Amino acid sequence: MAATILVTGASGNVGAEIVKLLLAEGLAVRAADRKPARLTQRFGDQLETVEFDFVRPETYAAAFAGVESMFLMRPPQITDVKKYIAPALDVAQQAGVRHVVFLSLIGIENNQQAPHYAVEQYLVASPMSYTFLRASFFMQNLNTTHRDEIRKRSELFVPVGKGKTSFIDVRDIAAVGALALSQPSHENKAYDLTGSEALDYYQVAEIFSEVLGRPITYRNPSSLSFLWRQVRGGASLPFAVVMTWLYNSTRKGMAAQVTEEVQRLLGRPPITFRQYVVDYQDVWR
Repeated sequence: MAATILVTGASGNVGAEIVKLLLAEGLAVRAADRKPARLTQRFGDQLETVEFDFVRPETYAAAFAGVESMFLMRPPQITDVKKYIAPALDVAQQAGVRHVVFLSLIGIENNQQAPHYAVEQYLVASPMSYTFLRASFFMQNLNTTHRDEIRKRSELFVPVGKGKTSFIDVRDIAAVGALALSQPSHENKAYDLTGSEALDYYQVAEIFSEVLGRPITYRNPSSLSFLWRQVRGGASLPFAVVMTWLYNSTRKGMAAQVTEEVQRLLGRPPITFRQYVVDYQDVWR
């Protein structure tokens, strides 16, 4: 019997795409979520689902049983890696998990305060092999986190100035992740994943306007205005602060790096930003 591949965060943008790709290859997949019913609702009964929650150790054993490779996504609300994520990975290693593909952040080696850095350090020191998917800013954040401001107010409201972002489609991240989970030769590698172009938000707004057929305006607010709108819209203060910090980094040029890793690994160009907007346009109409 083939070993099972565990996908944590399987209801998320990247996790769900990885599940689809692994299923298409006919591989044994176990999709994990705090609420497995969400997975059944999304995928039907075509795959095995399991309850898994980093803050509930009683969910660990069933999730890791018979697993050799796993996709690891750190839930945004969990920042204490030593308290919650490391113990889960200890159990995973003891259960026989040999390889972990971790969704990290591009430039994380220069940002040692971020939880992703602590996860990477844990995996480097563990007996398990790893693949780090150090991804740039997700295109799909614009149809999730920023959906309503585009759909309802026809604007982009982020404090980035003229800073450029090498947006990447989560479908490309997932394709690299599925590759690392299903094929050898990706052990103990770190991949900086970006799209093929760096765009500022004025260019982003122009692409949205052309595809959607109505003006989309980039407002370029101050960091304080952005933070206030996030909190007023229901975001927790810690989450809003992290979002503001990330966008300030973008303003300073930290998100502009373009790499060729997607092309090299997948043998095709990354999905373009324009193609992404075309594919998801109904979300903003």
